[in-house]
Amino acid sequence: MAFIDYYSILGVQKNASNDDIKKAYRKLARKYHPDINPNNDDAKLKFQQINEANEVLSDPDKRKKYDEYGENWKHAEEFEKAKQQQSQNGGFADYTDFGGFGGGATYSFEGEGGFSDFFESLFGQGRSSSKRRSGGFRGQDYTSELHLNLREAYETHKRTLSINGKNLRITIPAGVSDGQVIKLAGQGAPGANGGPNGDLYITFIINEDPLFKRVGDDLYSTANLNLYTAILGGEETIDTYTGKVKLKVPAGTQNGTKVRLKGKGFPIYKQEGKYGDLIITYSVKIPTDLTSEQKELFEKLAKS
Repeated sequence: MAFIDYYSILGVQKNASNDDIKKAYRKLARKYHPDINPNNDDAKLKFQQINEANEVLSDPDKRKKYDEYGENWKHAEEFEKAKQQQSQNGGFADYTDFGGFGGGATYSFEGEGGFSDFFESLFGQGRSSSKRRSGGFRGQDYTSELHLNLREAYETHKRTLSINGKNLRITIPAGVSDGQVIKLAGQGAPGANGGPNGDLYITFIINEDPLFKRVGDDLYSTANLNLYTAILGGEETIDTYTGKVKLKVPAGTQNGTKVRLKGKGFPIYKQEGKYGDLIITYSVKIPTDLTSEQKELFEKLAKS
């Protein structure tokens, strides 16, 4: 197996910070996402590689093992165990049960070269692979991003995802958050030698909404209020996700006044029937195209 340079795949340096890795992943995932590149096998392969690289490099423990053991990072514990026994036995180790390779088979190695031969034979990469015995390995986990607009995140709905050439039909509960991750067990890469499949981790990316801003389970919006309604009072019609609502505006309403509408906010995740609030901020608009008569009236008001 050729060495897979995850850092190169994401286009970052080996000393890249977690934020650098996250930014690089999101940028590339958007560029090569199957929804943006339908029927493009090269983009699909690139997207899979990007997800695999992010799955390893975004996890500090996995990244540490990858930096030390390369493509064999999954077997770092076995590697360390073998190294310890080699050290304790003066450069020689005898394994009859190592990582599922039991049944009386004996492996020996001496020095650095010997250890490498042993390790490669164990995982089927060296000239001693004929000694390898069957043992199951868990499949690689997959990671993916699912982009939703705020309206889509507001309602429970079904979505079909294409992961590694496989279509998955999932139900997205109302109230999912930006950056929230869900796990689909067994939907990752197939296991080797009878081992279990990996898992699929989906990160939700909620795009900004032009009308509402979400903070937790509350929604915030701005309603433009004309000067005359603000001074004299009246009614103002505003939008919510469940339809339009008329609000009574008291006379003398000031610019920046906030109104809280209970239960008109965002659905609370997996708490059916419960919602946050909608907070409306009034923005009083000053007229800029007054007629001469209107200006006279305002001058009279100012003098009075």
